[in-house]
Amino acid sequence: MKAYTCRVCASPLYFENSVCVSCGTPLGYSRQERDIVPVDAAGVYVDAEGWIWHVCRNLGLSGCTWLAPLEGGQCAACDLTRTRPADDDPRGLSEFVVAERAKRHLVAELDTLGFRVAPKSEDPVNGLSFDLLSSVQTPVITGHSDGIVTIDLAEGDDSHRERIRHELDEPYRTMLGHFRHEVGHFYEWRLVESDPEVLARARELFGDETVDYDAAIQRHYDEGAPAGWRDRFISAYATMHPYEDFAETWAHYLHICDTVETAVVTGLLPVTGTIGYPSFAAFVADVWIPLSTALNLVNRSMGEGDLYPFVLPPAVLDKLEFVASLRPTAA
Repeated sequence: MKAYTCRVCASPLYFENSVCVSCGTPLGYSRQERDIVPVDAAGVYVDAEGWIWHVCRNLGLSGCTWLAPLEGGQCAACDLTRTRPADDDPRGLSEFVVAERAKRHLVAELDTLGFRVAPKSEDPVNGLSFDLLSSVQTPVITGHSDGIVTIDLAEGDDSHRERIRHELDEPYRTMLGHFRHEVGHFYEWRLVESDPEVLARARELFGDETVDYDAAIQRHYDEGAPAGWRDRFISAYATMHPYEDFAETWAHYLHICDTVETAVVTGLLPVTGTIGYPSFAAFVADVWIPLSTALNLVNRSMGEGDLYPFVLPPAVLDKLEFVASLRPTAA
């Protein structure tokens, strides 16, 4: 994430701040300016062009600080949520807060990278929406279908998520990671499968996405990842099916871009050290791998596991290069 500062007192701010803890100024996030801005006591912000914005109506429900165009209305990020837990589901609502925070983080990053994010309510055919579902009463399967991403809100509970992580022997599992992975399925659907030339290249790298998905899932859970998978895949889960390989690679592309941006704005990396690379793969090799190695050592110094416990062999770098090529050129 980029670094934010209070426009009133210049104190550092975090992305989710609704109030500056230093000067007490109420705050809102302007998607148009990609910045945290001061609002008045009524939650109103007037931008440089005279447009009037209001803090999202969901501030109390989900902690949303984003600005909405109408008083009492909800912001563009909240418009992406199609379904949420019922008001009489306190556990689901508490987990909903965690999911919405991760979703806003995701949308802000997609905005930065230039990927189009429009809700189904605005674009019923090509839009993106989220069903954030409580599994308190009914089991929920996280996944994507035709622009609808479903998230099991139980993943917002640390103990549940950690238990699943250990059961599946996963090195990394977070709510933000789920959002990044699932939205990868959406962008493959929109940006890859809609273009025959792009799809042909994707098949060269990831395999034929038309192979039976259910059979692939069963084989994966029966037999596990194939021998030597680390030479060709970012994770064991990526070996399951070409769709999962792409989504895992997409998620890591977002992991890398966001973490490097944070490292730059916090002074851990010089801006000059992240520009001028002929390819994303070269950027990863020269910038990301040394940075992630250093961050892993920092974590070990604190007695924790590696922050980025992944290896990026040449075959994975080629896949990351492909995903990076999907970024709009105007971004």
